[in-house]
Formats: sequence, C-alpha cells, structure tokens
Amino acid sequence: MTQMLTDREKHVLFLLAQGYKNVEISQRLHISVHTTKAHLEMIYEKLEVKNRVQAALKAIELGYFSLNEVVG
Repeated sequence: MTQMLTDREKHVLFLLAQGYKNVEISQRLHISVHTTKAHLEMIYEKLEVKNRVQAALKAIELGYFSLNEVVG
C-alpha cells in the first residue's frame, strides 16, 4: 500500500512528470540537487516504484494530478 506524499514531494513529482531534470527541479524549488534526490528516493519508496516514469504514471493513477495538467 502506498503512503501519503507530502506537499513538497507532490511538487517534486509534478515537475518530474513534466520532464524536468533533477537540477532543474532543484532550481525551480530553490533546493539543492541532493535534497531533490532525497525527495525522489522517498517518493519512489512511498509509491513503490523504481524509476521516474513509473512514479509519474503512479501519481496520475492515484489522482495526484492529471495527464492534462502535466502536458498542458
């Protein structure tokens, strides 16, 4: 069973789903790349996925955001 994501993790995940690289996510959120990677590791663990694509698809499946929001 997946665990609830924090608001920050949701924001990181949304940017990831839009195709941003770790360094770009870091710049947009004004956090370090290390912190971004730590958020991603926690997101993968909570969503029980292994990579960025799986994380994005799982987030859409769970209703964190829609495909239209990602590509819109």
